[in-house]
Amino acid sequence: MFPKKLVKQVICDYDNPIVETKAGKLRGVIVDGTYIFRGIKYADAERFHMPKPVAPWDGIKDAIMFGPVCMEISTPIAHDAYNVPHFYFPQDENCQYLNVWTQSIDKSAKKPVMVWIHGGGFATGSSVELYAYDGEELSVFGDVVVVSLNHRLNCIGYLDLSDYGEEYKYSGNVGMADIVEALKWIKENIAAFGGDPNNVTIMGQSGGGMKVSSLLQMPAADGLYHKASIQSGLMYKGKDILPEQSKAFAAKVVANLGLDQGSIKEIEKIPYFKLARAVMQVQADQGAGAGMMSLGPVKDDDYYFGYGPLNGFREETKNIPILVGSVLGEFTNNFNIELAPGEKNKWDDALKARLFKERLGDQADAIVEEFKKAYPDRNTADVLFIDKNVRLACMEYTEGRAVNGCAPTYLWLFNLECPLNGGTIPWHNAEEAYMFHNAEYLEASYIPGVSENLQNLMTGAWVSFAYYGDPNKARNLPLWKPVEKGVYHTMIFDAETKSACNHDTKLMNMLPDADTTNRGPRRRAPILGGGPRQST
Repeated sequence: MFPKKLVKQVICDYDNPIVETKAGKLRGVIVDGTYIFRGIKYADAERFHMPKPVAPWDGIKDAIMFGPVCMEISTPIAHDAYNVPHFYFPQDENCQYLNVWTQSIDKSAKKPVMVWIHGGGFATGSSVELYAYDGEELSVFGDVVVVSLNHRLNCIGYLDLSDYGEEYKYSGNVGMADIVEALKWIKENIAAFGGDPNNVTIMGQSGGGMKVSSLLQMPAADGLYHKASIQSGLMYKGKDILPEQSKAFAAKVVANLGLDQGSIKEIEKIPYFKLARAVMQVQADQGAGAGMMSLGPVKDDDYYFGYGPLNGFREETKNIPILVGSVLGEFTNNFNIELAPGEKNKWDDALKARLFKERLGDQADAIVEEFKKAYPDRNTADVLFIDKNVRLACMEYTEGRAVNGCAPTYLWLFNLECPLNGGTIPWHNAEEAYMFHNAEYLEASYIPGVSENLQNLMTGAWVSFAYYGDPNKARNLPLWKPVEKGVYHTMIFDAETKSACNHDTKLMNMLPDADTTNRGPRRRAPILGGGPRQST
């Protein structure tokens, strides 16, 4: 995807690997012994309609370049492009493409398959957006088959036109249906790439994690995966998009376009950016906060049964082991929020005391003391920047599955402070390079010796999970217990990785809700139970 530190040897065209899929033959490349197939078309679809398998072809198709990514209503200009390097690619509605990295194209190899679903909410992003997504190192390190994919997003993936005819019945969920079709393609074809169709792990971060949790609530995806990993992809007390909301939103978009029941077919052919402008107008009319999250899977209790903790975990997926976790800072870290001039690790006690009082209110002293117990090795300034919302959501999700007798659910927290700006607690996306074994290539967060060791541990844990449904077979990893009712076993990935139990439960209850507007603390009643802090 991006140039690595060492020049890679690419085998000449006449030696390029060829595999035969159900629809036809594909030619990829070999890079330093890794077989790479890029831009494989896994489905076709008309706008607002369900995806269909690609038509068969004669001859050999090249699969050496990434395919187009989904159209975006607006492409965010990443403020974090230095610490989370981005890669932008041509956009097209015809975006159902996937990529494969593998160490073997022997059909009998039966290697675990790790399927990556990108972030960006349900609105933006792609399989090649971030440097960390490159699957070569993960495939080499774990001897696994890595797959990443693009799918429909925003208004072409989630505009609910079901009131306008039976043909649009699932239009509010076709973005997720694309992912299901990709998983069907994997089921039918991955053996040709050395993969085991009966050992598939779905993984995603942020919006990708949301998509993984959504797939668990979709009957159409049942049997197409066997393990799941949700990374920074849950929100505490998450809400569903209900049909009455999605249909009302779509009706306003249709009206903005000057269409009605009789002319609705025109919406399939109008230019994308005309459609996007109509959507943006509705979002603007609904006010702040109606942007990225106004379009997403619709809880219709048919194709999608809604967020698990809110609606109950489906019986059909209770046997799926899951990794669930977040990073210490997420969106509230000190890269995103500046409370005072200078590097936080150089703030004196007087400045910190003032900030504690301003941000934490009357409970400041008690919160700081509890923070010291939970994180004894960290600068107390970090209490001002740690995430509460995603961490609570992960704890809620894992305990909910434990209470409901589901397969083991393992909880983790990425804790490594990077050297950026004299010390920055980990940000949203920070862990991805470590579980993809790409950490040594990210300049902003690379720590010599530490990054190499930690990525070996993290990638090893994810690979162990992909092989066995249990991360504990990873080399040098401390014992990692699944969450139990009220007992939040957590693997803390840091310069010194360790397991803990209920170490921050009380702290999470005490912290005020995140307030990035500098208007002072907002409070919420305690929301987590759990026993006393334990050691494991």
